[in-house]
Amino acid sequence: MTRFGYTMMTEQSGPKELVRYAVEAERAGFDFAVSSDHFSPWLTAQGHAAYAWSVLGAAAHATERIELMTYVTCPTMRYHPAVVAQKAATMQILADGRFTLGLGSGESLNEHVVGRGWPSVRTRQDMLDEAVRLIRRLHSGELVDWHGKHFQVDSARIWDLPDQPVPIAVAVSGPEAATRFSTSADHLIAVEPESDLVEAWHHGRRQCTELPGGTRSIGQIPISWDPDRERAIERAHEQFRWFGGGWPVNADLRTPAGFSAAPQFVRPEDVAENIACGPDLDAIVESVRPFWKAGFTDIALVQIGDEGQELFFKEAAEPLLDKLRTAYARN
Repeated sequence: MTRFGYTMMTEQSGPKELVRYAVEAERAGFDFAVSSDHFSPWLTAQGHAAYAWSVLGAAAHATERIELMTYVTCPTMRYHPAVVAQKAATMQILADGRFTLGLGSGESLNEHVVGRGWPSVRTRQDMLDEAVRLIRRLHSGELVDWHGKHFQVDSARIWDLPDQPVPIAVAVSGPEAATRFSTSADHLIAVEPESDLVEAWHHGRRQCTELPGGTRSIGQIPISWDPDRERAIERAHEQFRWFGGGWPVNADLRTPAGFSAAPQFVRPEDVAENIACGPDLDAIVESVRPFWKAGFTDIALVQIGDEGQELFFKEAAEPLLDKLRTAYARN
């Protein structure tokens, strides 16, 4: 059964609003809520960049059922893996076992701020791989000394560990990365409905018979619901046109000004062709369908724009979830 989630976009809403939206998402019946983890918004028009871990801690106490997840945290530059291990363990305790640690290799926009430069993609992947292994080691509760290629830890121990281990999901953008991380992480993260990623992930896991079952493939898709389709398109173009550059370009951009310049030729009609905009819930369902067709078990929706959230929860969230679940059941 595919599960459907809500995205707490730290780039487009303030921290108190994000917690309120998590509560509304639980009330509406979403299965899980994911949070972005950025130091800066992609575009100045978005206007926010709250600290995701404070928001998630507050959301854990404000909700009871909905699962929570980072989508995604980069555990290599802005955060040392030992710090990520500590706060993930604390989050799992606060959330009573509802938390999943989503990790990725990051974007220059958020990671360059600590003044360590921006490595090549191959180096970033190597750093992520080592970080995942180090976090796993620290979550054992043992006293850890680690002298790796990229990270060093001296006499470190996580003192507050949850009864339920923290599941780790890793974001990938190609089959090679999917295979690489399939044995070190529990779950796959991807933002494109590409079946070859899911297949590569499962192929890699089948090579290791000791891995547990229950692996998930977690996708994400933006939507712009609004009773006024033109306003929905306008909002999507204003705040989400940066998607046109693609990950290979976006990962290397350093500032919101760069994200604004890169898609300068992306028109509102181009956005409307790629993002479901307006009041038509059936059109949104059809935009989501390719993810479950590709084998994704979990799909998080991004409702674009802070101004549209309240009305989305009031008028669209519940009927949209009903339609999504009905369409999935009919396949």
